[in-house]
Amino acid sequence: MKKIVMFIGGIETTEYFSKQLGKAFEQLGHDVFLFQLEKEEEEFTKLPSFIEKGNTAMITFNYHGLNEEKVFYQTGRLFWEEWGIPCYNIMLDHPFYYHKYLRSMPPLYCNLCVDEAHNRYIARFFPDIKRGPLLPLAGTEIPHKPIAERSMDIVMTGHYTPPHKFEKYITRIDEEYTRFYYGIIHDLIENPTLGMEEAFEKHLKNDMPDINTQELMLCMEKMIFIDLYVRFYFRGEAVKVLADNGFKVHVAGSGWNLLDCAHPENIIRLGAKDSLGCLEAIADSKLSLNVMPWFKEGAHDRVFNSMLNGAVCVSDESIWMKEHLKAGAEIIFYRLNELEKLPKIAAELLAEPEGMQRIADEGHRKAREEHTWAARAKVLSRLVEEQFAGSTPC
Repeated sequence: MKKIVMFIGGIETTEYFSKQLGKAFEQLGHDVFLFQLEKEEEEFTKLPSFIEKGNTAMITFNYHGLNEEKVFYQTGRLFWEEWGIPCYNIMLDHPFYYHKYLRSMPPLYCNLCVDEAHNRYIARFFPDIKRGPLLPLAGTEIPHKPIAERSMDIVMTGHYTPPHKFEKYITRIDEEYTRFYYGIIHDLIENPTLGMEEAFEKHLKNDMPDINTQELMLCMEKMIFIDLYVRFYFRGEAVKVLADNGFKVHVAGSGWNLLDCAHPENIIRLGAKDSLGCLEAIADSKLSLNVMPWFKEGAHDRVFNSMLNGAVCVSDESIWMKEHLKAGAEIIFYRLNELEKLPKIAAELLAEPEGMQRIADEGHRKAREEHTWAARAKVLSRLVEEQFAGSTPC
């Protein structure tokens, strides 16, 4: 079996994902080296004795190990390229956050996206980048109780930033740009099925009909604050509509004290939590609220964490989820443009504990069969095996 280098340290979430994926690789028989980024010089000295040329791959999240870290350029060339090690990067956000890296990847590089629209974006703007199959995020299961024994009705795991915090980016140039940016924001809020890049391109071409591909890319990478604005706007609105309609909503994450709502007493702040803490909160809640980070053709790990830990996942829709998860049986969907219906959805679910348990059980079965890190490890393992059988990285 192959040897695999992965990374821990830095961002807690990607470290947790890497550890879960690393365990799954080991169960498949792979030898895994978890490179500790906080001890990069010490860890780097161990790499040559671990690596077996022609039998080692590097798998990472969000460009750890490819992020211009000096330790990997000690001879002037990128270490992975020098040793002929194929690199597989799982991109957790929209590609317009990562233009800088996509422009300078080594030859044996393969990009894996969590949303099909992200794949199309890379194919269009970075056609030389090799792309693997869609790889939605996955979930982790911990011990959990039946619905009837849970202490919380609704939980939301994730941080909150008030949208007005992004106004300094919206208003930084002049009134014309401010109107332009707010025009995109209002369009996305009114039409939340629009893809982020669709909205960007639509408004840019309306304003600049002759804009070329390179200019389009440069503009989009400078507007990521709009993605964050809209993401947090809907996250806040979903929690607010429940709290203001009398539901106690437990929130695990920072910033929720800044949410402006009529009934803040209904928002129970659990504080910032690490990945395990979020799983523990989900495992003690009947409903787990999800607001997608604008993945219109993919899925977030919060969905599968909810299902694997016995909560009923209540989420806005995506094309991928509607095709792969049974609405009303394995998951409950709501629409961002119909948030006023969310309290009725929650009330009907909470009024039927047996019905909630049926949905939770079906969701758990589905996620356990198809949406664990072990399932994702099998996909990645096949890619690595195909690479060393003489195929390209993807």
